[in-house]
Amino acid sequence: MATMFSWREVDPGPGEPVAPDERLAWGKTAGIGAQHVMAMFGATFVFPAIMGLSPNLAIMMSGIATICFLLIVQNRVPSYLGTSASFVSVATAIYAHQGAKPSDVTGAILVAGIVLAIVGLIVHYAGAGLVNAVLPPVVTGAVVMLIGFNLAPVAATTYMPADPWIAIITMVATILMAVGLRGFAGRIAVFLGLVFGYVLSWISDLLFGDIHSPLPGAASATDHPRVSWAGVKAADWFGFPPHTPDSIVGNHGFDPAVSGQLGWHAPSFSLTFVLLAIPAVIALTAENTGHVKAVAEMTQRDLDPWLGRAIAADGVGTAIASAVGGSPTTTYAENIGVMAATRVYSTAAYYIAAIVAIILGFIPKFGQVVDATPGGALGGVTLVLYGMIGLLGAKIWKENEVDFAKPVNLVPIAAGIILGIVTGSSLKIAHNFTLSGIALGTVVAVGGYHLARVVSHDDEDTGALIVAGGPDAQEVDPLPSTSAEAPQHRSETDQE
Repeated sequence: MATMFSWREVDPGPGEPVAPDERLAWGKTAGIGAQHVMAMFGATFVFPAIMGLSPNLAIMMSGIATICFLLIVQNRVPSYLGTSASFVSVATAIYAHQGAKPSDVTGAILVAGIVLAIVGLIVHYAGAGLVNAVLPPVVTGAVVMLIGFNLAPVAATTYMPADPWIAIITMVATILMAVGLRGFAGRIAVFLGLVFGYVLSWISDLLFGDIHSPLPGAASATDHPRVSWAGVKAADWFGFPPHTPDSIVGNHGFDPAVSGQLGWHAPSFSLTFVLLAIPAVIALTAENTGHVKAVAEMTQRDLDPWLGRAIAADGVGTAIASAVGGSPTTTYAENIGVMAATRVYSTAAYYIAAIVAIILGFIPKFGQVVDATPGGALGGVTLVLYGMIGLLGAKIWKENEVDFAKPVNLVPIAAGIILGIVTGSSLKIAHNFTLSGIALGTVVAVGGYHLARVVSHDDEDTGALIVAGGPDAQEVDPLPSTSAEAPQHRSETDQE
């Protein structure tokens, strides 16, 4: 244990990397840690509120989960565990059930975290190749895609109606910043877009007064300010997140009258809700695998022996966080981006970032500032963000050269995606057990793919090539020739 915390101090030249077991001077290391906090800040605060959970508790538990992660991987894989977006659609699906509470969400997430930890243990002992055998890129890409696109109604019908013009302007600003900004600023374009929409909403209140629109999740329109800091003024500067009252039903993450009451609570468990959360394990397994490989490439170290530990550590972090009412965790690409920009891979910086996050969790006023985020700003950002999550699935296909000219890849995946992204798709299994949305789509994609492999031909099967546009898809038989060489019709005498 002592060796794990004995980083060798270095003073690298321009462009020289700092290894995970090295560190800069403590002052500079603290500065790198602050960048990691900034990188994870936006999503780690926004996603819990979207899931109807406490942002303050989420950031506190993200720090604790990160420390647990680093200890389990023995400081070999530098990563920060922020709030996972993979469970946003899970929370949305759970709240769609009458009487669902935040405890139902965290209960389902806790079980998914345990399953993820078990998957990590299996990968650790069976080898990294097991991941691709059970969940090949064609399947993981589909699951990631349907997780993102399943959220489309949340962006377009829950947040955007709160202020459609602010949403569209924020969306355009986010796109321009994501494409036009360079370096670290470009990597946090979604967070900057949210800040832009927040400020723009505040200015609109000053110029135009209240807006008549439905608050996020509300059925009817009311007159209200776009930005209300009543909760910020009432919140304490320091304190532990409150206990979530059992009377809270539904998602009130952005309801100023209720969001301040969200905090820690014990999880509750339902088989139906758990099955909604399990598909996210596939996405997290793929996500962690990709992140570990990215870190391995940057650090020029073989991290395959640590892949199983990393997956298991993410599961442990998710289970610990959700056990007290916190949000699920995952390794963050944003922080990998910071490492790519700075070439500082020191795990010491991550410990500092984790400690800062834990401290921020004890500042309720800070959490209320996030809770006051206007619906229009959220609408603009989520239009981009959810679409990006979905298209990450296509990125997985492209990077792994998935061939959709093969029916075994095309047909079952097509069915799974449609079932996963269409609102209202469901299959009743038993009286209290229904598969729907992401869960149903994932079952069809994974099960259908492996079933299709059993019956697929070893030779080149052209069963669905005309749909996929295979090499012979556009070849058609020539029209009957009218020349003298064309076959002659039999005469009436011949017919006799």
